Amino acid sequence: MRRRIAIVYNEPYPSRYDAIGEERAALGILESVAAVYRALLELGDDAFTVPLALPIEAAEERLRSLEVALVFNLFEGFCGQPKTEALVPEVLAQVGVPYTGCPAAALALALDKAKSKQAMIAAGIGTPDFQLLTPETLPRFNLRYPCIVKPGNEDASHGLSPDSVADDSAALARQVARVCRLYGGEALVEEFIDGRELNVTVLGNGKSTVLPASEIAYSLPPGLPEILTFAAKWEPESPYFQGTRVVCPAQIPPDEKELIIETAQQVFHLVCQRGYGRVDMRRDRYGKLQIIEVNPNPDIAPGSGAVLQAEAAGMSYTRFIEKIIELTWENSQP
Repeated sequence: MRRRIAIVYNEPYPSRYDAIGEERAALGILESVAAVYRALLELGDDAFTVPLALPIEAAEERLRSLEVALVFNLFEGFCGQPKTEALVPEVLAQVGVPYTGCPAAALALALDKAKSKQAMIAAGIGTPDFQLLTPETLPRFNLRYPCIVKPGNEDASHGLSPDSVADDSAALARQVARVCRLYGGEALVEEFIDGRELNVTVLGNGKSTVLPASEIAYSLPPGLPEILTFAAKWEPESPYFQGTRVVCPAQIPPDEKELIIETAQQVFHLVCQRGYGRVDMRRDRYGKLQIIEVNPNPDIAPGSGAVLQAEAAGMSYTRFIEKIIELTWENSQP
């Protein structure tokens, strides 16, 4: 049966990111939109695209007026306003239209990095020790160096650069001040974990499947910290982009693989709840897994980590998209 499916996404437009040279991330959504559209056509669906733009009231009205069997949700929030990412699932849940991916509560929790880390700590899941700081509250700092300083409510590696890793109080003060000035709110300061960096994509509702893990392999010039910076994702001419590659599947001993799978599933059900999500982790100095990021509805453009992992599991891109839709139907059954 031919299904009418709307691909909903955030229309790229100038935002506060332009002033700090991070506008490329907003354009990345277009690659995912085009790829999902092609996959839906291959599946025989009646697919069309729905770009959303401000004002919020107009976007909500457009969502409420959709006459579709399903919405394929690629919305990442209005440009420069990541907290609006939950808008699409919120509205669609109200009108009873099935949508792909994670629910609104999951998107809001994961975007609030401190809150999601507190939830993991309460559940006994390892995550680096952290504080929320501003220039005014820096005297309360009580972590161990080196630390990594991130915006507290951003994704797509916004705000991450070589200077994000601070080895002393002067570097910490500079980076906290920069993050608070450019991104607002408090800076998330974590003890920096420099062990092997892995990530896994999890698919599921009540039960979940963990796809083969990827490793982020670094070959950077001396002195550059091994972190996935904004440049590593979005600036092909940069040393970070050229010195960062994804190895999938990662070479992991069987006993470690089981622990990674169990941990990823636990984090997924705690934060993402259902749909699909990516869990990023590193090993600390004691060999313990530490969760450094949780990404509900991660990037699914061709070549992205989630897609590489799906391919390693034997899925074509079209089959991966079909699986995401199947999870939606499964979840929408009474």
